[in-house]
Amino acid sequence: MPAYRYSARNASGQTTVGVLDANTAAAASEALRARGEQVLTINQMNSARTGDLLERIKQANSGKPTMKHVLDFTTQLAVMVRAGIGLRSALDGIAQQTTHARFKKVIEGLKTDVESGKQFSEALQRHPKLFNPLYVNMVRASEMSGSFGKMLDRIAQYTAQQIETKKMVIGAMIYPGVIATMAVGVTVFLLTFVLPKFTMVFEGKEDALPWSTLFLMDLSAFMRNQWYVVVGSGFAVFIALFLFAKTDFGALFFDKAKLRVPIMSRMFRSLYISRSLQTMGELINAGVPMLDTIVITGDITGNRVYKKLWRDVYTAVKQGKKVVNELNRSSLMPHAVNQMIGAGEESGKLGEVLDEISVYYAKQLKDAIKAVTGMIEPLMIVAMGSVVGFIAMAIILPIFKMSQIVQ
Repeated sequence: MPAYRYSARNASGQTTVGVLDANTAAAASEALRARGEQVLTINQMNSARTGDLLERIKQANSGKPTMKHVLDFTTQLAVMVRAGIGLRSALDGIAQQTTHARFKKVIEGLKTDVESGKQFSEALQRHPKLFNPLYVNMVRASEMSGSFGKMLDRIAQYTAQQIETKKMVIGAMIYPGVIATMAVGVTVFLLTFVLPKFTMVFEGKEDALPWSTLFLMDLSAFMRNQWYVVVGSGFAVFIALFLFAKTDFGALFFDKAKLRVPIMSRMFRSLYISRSLQTMGELINAGVPMLDTIVITGDITGNRVYKKLWRDVYTAVKQGKKVVNELNRSSLMPHAVNQMIGAGEESGKLGEVLDEISVYYAKQLKDAIKAVTGMIEPLMIVAMGSVVGFIAMAIILPIFKMSQIVQ
């Protein structure tokens, strides 16, 4: 006989949760009503091993949940909470509508934790890869203030902005990557397929060939005869850089490089400043304590250099100093931003000031991304044209010289 998990409200108004054996869901509901209980939710439990196996296979093939799933979940939950639907019923309804198997399992886990008496923020904290500290702390603050629905709206807006920002930055990084890949591909094609066709023409005339042609001929021969060395070396360099980036020193090295590399540094600085200020503003407006706000801001920036800055700010504030005092000692934040933060602290409206600054820097980030893509395009074209032109001239010039000698 199938088993059904239910939640119901008894005559005294208390909510009960349990498991009931019945032939159908309708029969289970009827049994609960016969006991004088009002049915809130009722779902059949998967007891068969085959069903469990199929469910596990479905989860394995569904891929990892993304921030888009979190955004959709938060938006739906905000709408349902504002409509007066209870949290457990809302989670149950969203879980039934979710098609992503892994994320559905997460929502069901949240529902189970809430049914067991845990706060929603505690349940979220068990899934740190999906719900970051900012999300958890804003929910916790709303549970204390009673503004759960409004806070979910703010979280959804923040998450949507972060997703959009991430897409813009990745888009700006993809373009030069594609151009560079094309340049390498064209160069390899010319050296391994085109240049060898001229080897027989130049054979025996090495003394008359310019250094560029000799260099390319040797390079072409090496790439064709020792291709496994080239491929192996490239693969080894890629693995070495990947492992290096996983270390604390390597990650710090690349984070520092992002702030110093020409052209790209302006975009990255705007990204980290915008993310820091928006995060800090959202947390302060949500009523999260200042010290917790600073720690979370540092963790969410995405760059270890800025994380260290916010850790230093945390130490200073803990000693009774103001946020702006430590920011003024660093060159990572613009002086104008520090002045506005200082004014916000003096007036007691730091959250509002940070909201306004973050909006401005969000626009600055978009402008920086447009500037980066606008500058990289001609630079990559010039670089690609220079490489192809060098190879072409190294092939054509000897042919012209030999034709003049023949005449």
